[in-house]
Amino acid sequence: MKILSADKKNSVEDEIRSVFSSALLGWYDRSGRDLPWRVRGAHPNPYIVWAAEIMLQQTTVKTVIPYFYRFMEKFPDIQTLAEADIEGVLLMWQGLGYYTRARKLHECAKYLTANRDGKFPETYAELLKLPGIGPYTAASISSLAFDKREAVVDGNVIRVISRLYGILETVSLPDIQKKAQNLMPEKRAADYTSAIMDLGAVVCTPKNPNCGSCPFQENCAALRNGMIDKIPLIQKLQKTGKTGKVFWIENETGGVFIQKRTEKGLLHGLTEFPWSAVVDSGDNSGGDKSDGVNESGSVSFPIAGDWTDTGKSVRHVFTHIRLELHIFKIRLSKEAEASFLNQNSGFFVPESAFSDFPFSTLMKKIILEVSKQDPPKKGIPTLSDYF
Repeated sequence: MKILSADKKNSVEDEIRSVFSSALLGWYDRSGRDLPWRVRGAHPNPYIVWAAEIMLQQTTVKTVIPYFYRFMEKFPDIQTLAEADIEGVLLMWQGLGYYTRARKLHECAKYLTANRDGKFPETYAELLKLPGIGPYTAASISSLAFDKREAVVDGNVIRVISRLYGILETVSLPDIQKKAQNLMPEKRAADYTSAIMDLGAVVCTPKNPNCGSCPFQENCAALRNGMIDKIPLIQKLQKTGKTGKVFWIENETGGVFIQKRTEKGLLHGLTEFPWSAVVDSGDNSGGDKSDGVNESGSVSFPIAGDWTDTGKSVRHVFTHIRLELHIFKIRLSKEAEASFLNQNSGFFVPESAFSDFPFSTLMKKIILEVSKQDPPKKGIPTLSDYF
């Protein structure tokens, strides 16, 4: 790549813009990744672009690939997805996390088939009007499927641009978006979008970037000033610690009580065991472990009875929460089971049927932990069976 001119009359941004897109596209033509949802140029099937981009949000490419294949096999087109029930969609999504994405995907598919004959609009403004599609996804579909000049800004793009310009301040998304849009070429928008994301994913990585393979190594302000490891500066969210109990409730035939989560949030609509948690108080001294009281003290049992503290727990990290759940078990008599079902929405199922329900990764951890405590039962799926 040609070294940038030192002409003082041109701004740094003007100089970068003059060479950035052609060098990046040249690098992409040589080194771009082959991915199952990608073609060179605009993708002829916006449905594939859309589904892949939704899956890739907050999830790595390596994780998404097997899910993508399974999802496309089950829902090969937007009509099939729209006609599916949401439980079936969630079942195919389980393990990917951030289940709101699956619900919005399904909602949008239904809207498009009912109102637009299953066809996506081409422009950013029109895409933004669809349910579940925000600025990032609208730009992705417009650029990758319709070759429109719409800058897509994800973590990879933020990192590339921040280092290229040597931005030492906390990342400002509007500023990055403006720079990203200015850098886009007039042609080959789809390839450019894939290229800049690839550069961030395989060369300009968060740690130990391969600067020797970067087409902009002579022009990167962060590299030139020895600031690669300090850029970008992103303000991290503080995670809240929560502790609580999860309740494994069996009936006399060995069925386990499960329910559909009705509370709004990340796990809405998924199958779960009853559980509850509260924010940690920071005081671990309160409560006698023998009576089932833990750090969260106020969490109560869903039914009175002879509960067993298994002594086991699971930990899980959501985007903004560190959660620890202690596992408690009970076996109900027929009379207690009838009373419990009368007061709770849910039902008992054999453990061998767990694979028919969309459990979150948190619940799968509980299934795995409980299975360690008892002798294995024939036909009961393990955590690996869900992947």
